[in-house]
Amino acid sequence: MSRANFIDGLRGGFPITVAAAPFGALFGALAADHGMSLAELTLMSATVYAGASQMVGIELFGHDIQAWLIVASILAVNFRHVLYSAALAPYVKHFTPVQKFFTFFLLVDPQFAETVKRGEAGKPVTFAWYLGFGLAIYVPWVIVSLIGGLLGSFIGDPKSIGLDILLPAYFLGIVLDFRHRDNFLPVSLVSAVASIIAYRYVGSPWHVSLGAAAGILLAALLPPPPHEQELETDLHEV
Repeated sequence: MSRANFIDGLRGGFPITVAAAPFGALFGALAADHGMSLAELTLMSATVYAGASQMVGIELFGHDIQAWLIVASILAVNFRHVLYSAALAPYVKHFTPVQKFFTFFLLVDPQFAETVKRGEAGKPVTFAWYLGFGLAIYVPWVIVSLIGGLLGSFIGDPKSIGLDILLPAYFLGIVLDFRHRDNFLPVSLVSAVASIIAYRYVGSPWHVSLGAAAGILLAALLPPPPHEQELETDLHEV
């Protein structure tokens, strides 16, 4: 494993750690408020490691809701990771099976976005870099979740100080990182509108997957960008 690549990954992940810290603290505070012990909320952050679905889970825990419905709801939020994994496949195909296990365990939204940008820029996506970047986010996330659980009583209602807006604002920033891509505007608009409609008539968290599905469908129906059309023409000629 290249030490230089690992350190490069740590450096790249550090800004994400700073941005994600409030979400970890928010989760810890909410989990403690819902009756989870410090050990339980820390274990959940360490094993589930998916901020949005962790918050969905704690909202459903403690209610008279069947276990399969809780699992299905969390799956709806995390379904995008199936798409993430498929998109990352060309960049991590040289990883060993064990490396791929850790790759997909550490696969969260900023990890996906940064890996794709790195690969498209022609930079090597090594396991050392990927692991460094992932651990720079994962380890602080677990620690900050515990701190949030410890200090949750001092925070009070997170919504009263506007912490509930942090998560959607963060995801919006990730989406805007891809604004220079072809067909970004129509695909993102259709996804947003479909998600809003689904939220109104189907409810949360299903609107996340339904909005994504609408965007994917439109992207599949739209003609490929000019440079891809030229590439296909060249391949046919060969």
